[in-house]
Amino acid sequence: MPDLSTNCAGIRSPNPFWLASAPPANSGAQIQRAFDHGWGGAVWKTLGVPIQNVSSRFGAVDVRGTKAVGFNNIELITDRSLEVNFREIYETKKKYPKHAVVVSLMVETRQEWKDIIKRSIDAGADGLELNFGCPHGMCERGMGSAVGQEPKVNQEITSWAVEYSSVPVLVKLTPNVGDIVPHGLAAQRGGAHGVALINTIKSIIGVDIDRMVPMPRVGGQSTNGGYCGSAVKPIALHMVAQLARSSEFEIPISGIGGVANWRDAVEFILLGSSSVQVCTEVMLRGYRIVEDMIEGLTEYMSSHGFDTIDQMVGKAVSGYSEWGDLDLNYETVAKIDAQACIGCQLCVVACHDGAHQCIHPNPQGGPSGSRVPIVDESECVGCNLCQIVCPVPGCITMEEVDNGFTPGTWNQHMAGEAALRPKKGAH
Repeated sequence: MPDLSTNCAGIRSPNPFWLASAPPANSGAQIQRAFDHGWGGAVWKTLGVPIQNVSSRFGAVDVRGTKAVGFNNIELITDRSLEVNFREIYETKKKYPKHAVVVSLMVETRQEWKDIIKRSIDAGADGLELNFGCPHGMCERGMGSAVGQEPKVNQEITSWAVEYSSVPVLVKLTPNVGDIVPHGLAAQRGGAHGVALINTIKSIIGVDIDRMVPMPRVGGQSTNGGYCGSAVKPIALHMVAQLARSSEFEIPISGIGGVANWRDAVEFILLGSSSVQVCTEVMLRGYRIVEDMIEGLTEYMSSHGFDTIDQMVGKAVSGYSEWGDLDLNYETVAKIDAQACIGCQLCVVACHDGAHQCIHPNPQGGPSGSRVPIVDESECVGCNLCQIVCPVPGCITMEEVDNGFTPGTWNQHMAGEAALRPKKGAH
């Protein structure tokens, strides 16, 4: 059996699945129940000066009958006393000594950082996560993403935390920046043992068009919140990969953002994460989802010859390049499996209205009056749109064409080192 245990920046856990700092990690009773289901670690809901949260707090985007593809919250840090939180941290760590208990922190002054770090470690924290990412409520007070968006401030506060801490320090980065790399490097310069990303994305989830108020509604008003859930996974993967492939960035990553199943977790690990944090999917489906995640990751590792998580971390990073380094002479065309096709014509509509007009209704109707479309391969550019809209798995595939051209990139072409194949329609 593969070994799922992981060491993320010196924080060890029996598997890479951690609860993210959020409502599912709000109390000791919740985290202990999560550990019983199999979670390897948890990042405690952010501690600081307790605040009063608002009602209501959550909103969601439903797409094509799928509920809560995107999720939004305007909730802030803990609204429970520090004394209660620290007591529950102590009790949880004592009961589950092999599980990772990381404490998320957010305060203002250097003295406050010193005090809360000491209390967290005294309570038994295995590590600390500095919340430099909250995009609402706290940033207006000079905390959260107000820190995360300023590399110099990030570096300075990180250095305070590292000075006062005897356990590993992770910096949770905000995605509300143009380029994540300078911010990851700032945390590294500050002495952070690792980073966690991404935090939520500044957003308005929607508008109540009858009351004419953004959502979620608090009386007659609302505010921007933090966007998360499955919809943000592509953004999170990009930012994780940006750091992982930077030659200057050398510390571990805890990946966050849209992890809903074991496949999502594998993607984060292959792009450089040594642990993955989950929030929204737990809020929607409960702690039990980790059981499928553990089973799926175990089977994936077995089938791909991985004995440990470390062997997986970053395996896909080398496959991520700049656009100018892609092989422009690589060519694919769409192939339709006539036996699997149900004749819905969605690919025809998509190709004609949104792509390159190369898929057409069969003028003869096909065998026995079939509505299987035909592909004009001379015009197909292999864009994948037909495959995306097709409702039948495996019915449309993109198959490589041997066009006789040697590999050639745009950068090579500009340097005069490669010839590019003619554009479709130019013959």
